[in-house]
Amino acid sequence: MTGSQADGPGGDPSETAMTPDDVLAEFEAAGGLLRGHFILTSGRHSDTYLNKSAIAQYPERCARLCAALAAKIETAVGGADVIVSPALGAIVFGYETAKTLGARFFFLERDGEGFALRRGYAFKPGERVVIVEDIISTGLSARACVKAVEAAGAEPRALACLINRSGGGADVGAPVLALADLSIPTYAPDETPETLRAIPAVKPGSRA
Repeated sequence: MTGSQADGPGGDPSETAMTPDDVLAEFEAAGGLLRGHFILTSGRHSDTYLNKSAIAQYPERCARLCAALAAKIETAVGGADVIVSPALGAIVFGYETAKTLGARFFFLERDGEGFALRRGYAFKPGERVVIVEDIISTGLSARACVKAVEAAGAEPRALACLINRSGGGADVGAPVLALADLSIPTYAPDETPETLRAIPAVKPGSRA
């Protein structure tokens, strides 16, 4: 029996299930749901910013969200033997989800415009691999994670995330499991509406 089968969340998945409203309530209570004029990591502009770092500072909130994500992974793809997350922002969510599932945990590191698996991490034949991200916007970073896992010899069964703010439209190269699918408009710099341009733009991400 694999670790995820032995130590996974088990029981009724509804016990740990969260609605999109529940997820947003966690972000709002943690001060992680912001309104204004933001430049996202992708370079696109938006009137809404979801700060996952605000959630990560509260272990109990992180645990609730990751338990719900683990239950979704169990229901959708039967669990995982290895959870993989990109550094730096998603590490805490991937680790917590792996702990809940009883899975091993790897993290990816930046390698130019993409990601790479280092530090001696290696997949075993037949292992069930799931990528855990924090928030998907355009899907570019998520797709780079999928490619990195494939380059390391595994095929991810799914990419799970707290929030898919593309409304389910982002193509990441793997099935997406999100606790909340939100349609939050984003704009290219030269397409930003006048009402948004009237507000000073801030770039709150880690690569500001």
